[in-house]
Amino acid sequence: MRRVIYPGTFDPITNGHLDIIERATALFDNVTIGVTTNPAKNPLFTVEERMAMIRHVTQDYKTVQVDSFSGLLVDYAKRLGACAIIRGLRAISDFEYEFQMALVNRKISDGIVTVFLMPNEKYTYLNSTIVKELATFGGDISRFVPPLVEAQVKQKLRK
Repeated sequence: MRRVIYPGTFDPITNGHLDIIERATALFDNVTIGVTTNPAKNPLFTVEERMAMIRHVTQDYKTVQVDSFSGLLVDYAKRLGACAIIRGLRAISDFEYEFQMALVNRKISDGIVTVFLMPNEKYTYLNSTIVKELATFGGDISRFVPPLVEAQVKQKLRK
């Protein structure tokens, strides 16, 4: 079985993330969405809240699992028995960082490759930070996230 991990903070999950997940399910037998924390980011949602939202919006994908992890991604990927790591590339600005990380991961891990997937062009500008900023100022995020996520973002920002 070809298992892959799609790691990220997913704070919150967007339609762009879902597009990458759909593409990954067409290529691999099993896709684990690995929710993690990023010390450089200040998340709106807890890991548990993010995992619950992701489970809800991916429930129709029978080969998708949602998990959380901390520590080195390649160590987590090895524990899962993953053959690859999925990374989404929205724009050329993503490439340099992702390329560096892929080379480091290759150096410290035998056998785990990084697979870069591009989302549909309508999501190339989209990221979680933009969604949160737009929602913070009362903007309409309904085109960028699933309905449950939109409701959760609005509820969280009201607090």
